[in-house]
Parts: sequence; structure tokens; C-alpha cells
Amino acid sequence: MTPAPYDRRRLRARSVRLAARPCADPFLRRAIEESLLERIGMVRRAFPRVLVLGRQDGALAGAVAGLPEVGEVVALDVVPGKGPLAVVGDEALLPFREGAFDAVVSALSLHWVNDLVGLLVQARRCLVPDGLLLAGFPGGDSLKELRYALTQAELEIRGGMEPRVMPMIDVRDAGGLLQRAGFALPVADVERLPVRYASPLGLLADLRAMGETNHLRGSGRTALRRDVLARAVEIYANDFSDPDGRVRAGFDLVYLTAWAPAPSQPKPLRPGSGQVSMAEAVAGWPGKKVSG
Repeated sequence: MTPAPYDRRRLRARSVRLAARPCADPFLRRAIEESLLERIGMVRRAFPRVLVLGRQDGALAGAVAGLPEVGEVVALDVVPGKGPLAVVGDEALLPFREGAFDAVVSALSLHWVNDLVGLLVQARRCLVPDGLLLAGFPGGDSLKELRYALTQAELEIRGGMEPRVMPMIDVRDAGGLLQRAGFALPVADVERLPVRYASPLGLLADLRAMGETNHLRGSGRTALRRDVLARAVEIYANDFSDPDGRVRAGFDLVYLTAWAPAPSQPKPLRPGSGQVSMAEAVAGWPGKKVSG
């Protein structure tokens, strides 16, 4: 049996710390939340009951509840949240009956789940037929600059390295996970979020404040040495700085959109069910010769 990659106890402790000392500028979460709200608003239908998963300071749940097409909102997190319908629980094990919600929305939590397909299956079961799943999290090439600098510095100084930056889900893999979980009409897309800092240390401080540092099981067994960190900062500044001296970082924000299966949804035609050949279809196009 493959061991779980993420240390859920460490993640829970992080959530408790963030609840006690919220990040002053959680720009990553806010960017994802704003995009999710915009996407919900583009769907022309009512959502009487919505489940909001994870990382609650009340902002996303409150904003979703304020949408005219949304009725009741239930917010689930591992620590007590804000709002009248805040439920304490692990988002990796959803304690809800089948068909309980018309939509499930998640901001900045799915990338820390050990069994993502299993969670997506649970989310699908929580939805009514034709219910909506919307989720956003960092993936793809997020923090590739930091990953490169830390890896090079450790290899130079220690002759080996530990994973210091969390692994990222590729957008193509994300779409496949939705299909494996049994969702219909799955779509995965990416929005790029560039940021800049006076120093790479500013990026590290923000990641720590937002709770987005590495939580891989077994990571950190060897502490990041000061000389390695200093060399990583030097590599980062040399390779990823702009003419004004500020350094670049980037996040690929992966968004998942999918629907619980329903008989009313459009379905692809079976292969070979077409009644007209391609040659016949384009035979009348000017200047086209097609053999068939």
C-alpha cells in the first residue's frame, strides 16, 4: 500500500495556527476565491444548498451566500469556522448524505488531499444530479523558480536534496481525475498569477504566513541549512530577477469544473453512429477534393 504523501496532522496544526493568526494578505486564496465567485455567477441556475470546503475565514462562504442564485451555504473545515452553518470536519472525509447539495465549491484545499480521486467521488455523491463542482488550487508550474533555486543550492552544498516545495498537479492530470471520479462534462483550466518581491525571502515569508509551505510526510527530516538557504537566495536572484532588481514568482491556478451525471445532460455520439461520411460532408466545399 502506497503511504499517504501528506501529513494530515501537520496540516491540521497549520489550520489551527492560521485560525488563531490569520495571514494579513492571503493574496493566493483571494485570487482563487474571486475567480470561483465569477465562475459561479456565470452559471444561470439556482443553487438552493451549497457546500464550501476548507480553509475558512468566512470570506468565501459569506460571498457565496451573498450571490442571488444561492440559498443555504454549509462551510466545512478542520477548525471551527465563521457563520451559522460552519461544520468541523476533515474535507478528506465528507460527512454528508448523498444528494445533499446543489453545488460543492473548494478554494485552496484540494492540493493537500492524499486521495484526491476518493474525495472527488465523495463530492460527486454529495451532489444532486446535474449538481456543480467548482474548485481552485495551485498546480502546474507554480513556484518552479523556488523549486529550482532550492534544489540547485542543496545539490551544490550537500550533494543531495529533499523535496522543499510541494508537488503540483498538472492541469491535464486534473481533468483525468474528474473523469475517474465519475463526473460528467469535466473541464480543467489554468490562470497564471505572477507576483514579484524585493527578495526571495519575502516569497518564503508569504508562503509560511498563508500555510502553503511543504507538508509532505517525512519532509523536513533534514533542516534547511543557513548556507543552503543563502545560496538558494543567490541563485534565485541571479536567475529570476527583473531589471529593477525585484524577483519573479508565478502560480498556476488550476480550476476544476464538472457536473454530477444526470440523464438530461448532453452525451457524445457513439463512434460510428454518424449517417454522413466526412467525404460527403465536405464534397460541396469550394476547392476541396476529398477521397472517401
